[in-house]
Amino acid sequence: MSGVLSERIRTLLLGSLGVGMFLGLWEVVGQLRLLGLSWPPLTEVLALLGTPARWSLFGRALGASLEALTVGYLIGLICGIIAAALAHLTPSLKPGLDRTSAVIHAIPSIALAPLFILFLGRNATPAALAALSVFFVIYVATSSGLSSVPRPLQDLVHVLGGTRLTQFVRLDLPAALPVLASGMRLAAPAALIGVIVGEWFGAPRGLGVLVINAMQNFQIPLLWSAVLLAVLVSLTLFGLLGLFQHYVARCFR
Repeated sequence: MSGVLSERIRTLLLGSLGVGMFLGLWEVVGQLRLLGLSWPPLTEVLALLGTPARWSLFGRALGASLEALTVGYLIGLICGIIAAALAHLTPSLKPGLDRTSAVIHAIPSIALAPLFILFLGRNATPAALAALSVFFVIYVATSSGLSSVPRPLQDLVHVLGGTRLTQFVRLDLPAALPVLASGMRLAAPAALIGVIVGEWFGAPRGLGVLVINAMQNFQIPLLWSAVLLAVLVSLTLFGLLGLFQHYVARCFR
């Protein structure tokens, strides 16, 4: 137990050191203008984020992005789980669902955005792109988890008189939960990227809109402030879902 704790502390320290080195390098490059005006010092970006007059602007943008992220993430999560369950319970559907999800995932989000705008409207496009990004990750993770049950355990369920549905509920689904939790963790940053890309196509507000407006007006510190906010949101979600993943793995291993 002490060895595991020591390894976690070591990993945490190394991760903190890496982040600190990156932030220090960011400040040095910005102060020395090694990349010109396009790379401001970190202190300048943080000063803008800490300006009370800007908080309402950042709050509105962040709130809109989080709302689209939540809606898109939940839709993608539910649809991915349902599609993987259908493919697992009905093997004849699995090849078609696998190929369809792979083809859709291979299409760049920026190419699908105009179609979503046409059929769903500009306001729903960020959530739709987020759902699409989450769907593929969840579908692959859930499918992998459902098929990970050893064959002897499946035969045991059949010998005891269990049906296909009984095996799914009592054996396959619990075995898939740790892999599903891992997929949920990986899907969060992908969902945020989908939201930001969707906001570039005319959404009324959001971090993506803030980025575009800052670029067009050459407000470089504002641009990097919006990017930094997006990174912080992504890392926070990744960390929280990482805790959830560890909990699920401990309960269902």
